[in-house]
Amino acid sequence: MSDLHILAICGSLRAQSRNLTLLKYAQANAPQGIQIEIADLSEVPFYNADIAEKPVAVQQLLAQCSKADALLFGCPEYNYSLAPALKNALDWASREPDNKLLAGKAAAIMGAGGGMGTSRAQYHLRQVGVFLDLHFVNKPEVFANAFSPSFDANGNLVDEKLQALIVQQLLALQQLSDKVRG
Repeated sequence: MSDLHILAICGSLRAQSRNLTLLKYAQANAPQGIQIEIADLSEVPFYNADIAEKPVAVQQLLAQCSKADALLFGCPEYNYSLAPALKNALDWASREPDNKLLAGKAAAIMGAGGGMGTSRAQYHLRQVGVFLDLHFVNKPEVFANAFSPSFDANGNLVDEKLQALIVQQLLALQQLSDKVRG
């Protein structure tokens, strides 16, 4: 396997987001040969084709997408679907000529939320990914209940099973990325 540069994109803009916690855990515990950079979407405006000059935050996001070998999404669930900030980031990136920043890249999804732990949102993201020509890791899936003892009082991920699943998912993403990059 070759070294892998992953861009992690969190759909929640909240500083204490459990989805961001999952991505930070992945970043801090990535297996050897995997580097994870987390995008900052807090200043990315809603996509608008009338914006002639891309704002600095958008330029930064697009540069990160360009450098990335693969993508890792922290996918919260808002009203049974993916969060607007995540969809917006994909909309900006997909507007580059020939969808060159996303098409053909391997991707993985993890999410923390109530009830079913973002399962519906993750499946909606997979549907969006079909159009964007992303290749998703199928297993393991990472669903976390954001309100469970999986997270301690400070918001840290403490569930050993979830921690292991995240590492397994990163290894699966590395394998898939090697396969799709040829």
